[in-house]
Amino acid sequence: MAPRFVGRLGVADAVTVGNAALGFLAAAVAAVDVAVAAQFVLLAAVLDGVDGVLARRYGGTRAGPYLDSLADVASFGVAPAMLVIALAEDAVVGGLGAVVAFGVPALFVAMAVVRLGLYTAYDATRTTTLGTPSTLAATTLGAAVLAGIESPVAVLAITGMFCYLMVSPIEYPDLLARDALLMGVVHVLAVLIPDFQGGMFPVALLTLSLAYLLLGPWIYWGEAEREGEGKRS
Repeated sequence: MAPRFVGRLGVADAVTVGNAALGFLAAAVAAVDVAVAAQFVLLAAVLDGVDGVLARRYGGTRAGPYLDSLADVASFGVAPAMLVIALAEDAVVGGLGAVVAFGVPALFVAMAVVRLGLYTAYDATRTTTLGTPSTLAATTLGAAVLAGIESPVAVLAITGMFCYLMVSPIEYPDLLARDALLMGVVHVLAVLIPDFQGGMFPVALLTLSLAYLLLGPWIYWGEAEREGEGKRS
């Protein structure tokens, strides 16, 4: 009596499931250590990129796109929201402050779910997507925390901004493979040695994330090359 997934899921799907597990770990430790939680979120983003590479190399499965979006809800929806709550809840005292401290992260999760559902339905086979990718939103928040930005007001403001951007009509192009590799390397360095040279790698990751967030829809290059790279399927 083998489990149902035996023979139906591939190596890329196994990495996707690992992404989901890291999302749970990030959410679980957020109240204890926000820096460790941020590192788990960034590591989950690395796996999110790796599963796409493996799917293109070894072939995907019918379940792959659905597993990918479900895992992303955990890692780039719930986990970042718990990170924000951990930073904000001790800085507010009842009333409207508590509503904001918990309401903004809750809205972030809701918009991440909407965005990921729309992505799976409409954008998974395209080389562009409408709205800021949830991975980018989570990476920006995680990198900001590791770079020392822990002000509740600042973090809530950034989170609120992403609540809109994730479901906005702004069109983002997929990263080219070489640029995704660069981002992956910086992700890993930010996770492994976050304090190196005064936190240069989290700062670098935050800078790259913000550059793509603000400039990607208008000046990113390589459309012809991107067309030939394909997507996770």
